[in-house]
Amino acid sequence: MIDLSIIIISYNVEALLSACLDSIIASPVAINKSDTGKPIVEIIVVDSASSDNSVSMVREKYPQVKLFAYEENIGFVKGNNIGFEAAQGRYLLMLNPDTEVIGDAIPQMIAYLDANPDVGIVGSHTLNSDGSHQSTRRRFPTKTLAFFESTWLQSFAPQQMLDNYYVEEKPNEGVYEVDWVQGSALMARRAVYDKIGGLDTGYVMYSEEMDWCKRAKDSGWKVVYLGTATIIHHLGQSSEQVGAHKHIWFQQSKIRYFRKHHGAVFATILRLFLIVNYLFQLLIEGTKGLIGHKREIRRERVRAYWQVIRSGLKG
Repeated sequence: MIDLSIIIISYNVEALLSACLDSIIASPVAINKSDTGKPIVEIIVVDSASSDNSVSMVREKYPQVKLFAYEENIGFVKGNNIGFEAAQGRYLLMLNPDTEVIGDAIPQMIAYLDANPDVGIVGSHTLNSDGSHQSTRRRFPTKTLAFFESTWLQSFAPQQMLDNYYVEEKPNEGVYEVDWVQGSALMARRAVYDKIGGLDTGYVMYSEEMDWCKRAKDSGWKVVYLGTATIIHHLGQSSEQVGAHKHIWFQQSKIRYFRKHHGAVFATILRLFLIVNYLFQLLIEGTKGLIGHKREIRRERVRAYWQVIRSGLKG
């Protein structure tokens, strides 16, 4: 029996993907075969139309990996659902291609789920490339927080509200229940997937793991941050390639989450607020560009913000 299926969605990150796969193989796990004392793991890579050498690299260097190579960009959410459907493990691990597993993080996460049958999802302690802490544990956002988080107003938000959202009062190396953990390294029971289904394909990227954890908790499962299991996440290497779409997808996903869990009226108010927010940012950046301050950067931002406004942030 396979203990864990690791699902990695790849898009033009050949070198990072190779480092990620190397770190898994170097872990105390057995890939596709039984080895006394080690969990049996399968690795599934879903490539989303990479234009670099990712596909051929995986085929040549990692024959033990199950590779699904697509000729169109299917996105993070659909890619993970394809991986879930193909997976045979008792547990499922969503793992970003720009991560590296440290030491025995994978066996630790498996052992914790084995020992705690009421826990449906665990997330790891995540480090930045320089070894500093990367925040990946959260409480569910409130309606008030929606107007501050990831907007130009965030610096004016009450610190207590932000600290509560980011679970700042808890230690980075601790083990405790949270509302949701980020999908860069999220392990779930197959029973959770069997009960609530895969990720909501209405999300392209962003907020999909928050929504999945919300659905899991609503179904009676606990979500735990496991600060003793560590990975490195070289943040945002895939999403940084998509420009203005990153803003659009992030805010559309945010609106979708609040529509699903707080109602259509509030979601409409939030959408209009965000459009006005981007209009304000466009005017500020345009003015700075006109007076000659870093004109090329200002032009790029104006183009990005204008695309967001034109989209209407309608999913």
